[in-house]
Amino acid sequence: MTDSPVVDGSVADGSVADRCAPVAARIGRLKRRPEFLAVAGARRKWVAPGLILQGRRHDQKQRPPADGPAVRYGLTASKKVGNAVTRNRARRRLRAVACEVLAAHAVSGHDFVLIARAETVTRAFADLKADLIAGLRRLGAWSVGAPRP
Repeated sequence: MTDSPVVDGSVADGSVADRCAPVAARIGRLKRRPEFLAVAGARRKWVAPGLILQGRRHDQKQRPPADGPAVRYGLTASKKVGNAVTRNRARRRLRAVACEVLAAHAVSGHDFVLIARAETVTRAFADLKADLIAGLRRLGAWSVGAPRP
């Protein structure tokens, strides 16, 4: 990786995946609509100025495979956030925050959905991180220990 300046917690050339590669085995992604609907159906959420966090424990019906990651997350940014460029930037910022916080401190056996808000793009990265940490604590999904191996 080149010496690119860091912008908003991500490398300027868009290679957030390079920084998240070591934790990619620990956290997975929600990709299908039924997975997102299951998390929304649990009705456990935390609203902060920078994001909305929805959470759900795994059950017998919807859970990752036995050899899969114990924590999964999904990202959503509606047109209320802005145009396509703004929505993509909001998702990149949420992905970077999730990479740092969820991989290290989320209780295993949970799915999370991070929903972008209009302020996600302009909010300071440290404040976004604090919003996610507060949400995890509020939902009872915060693990104080060191990052998982």
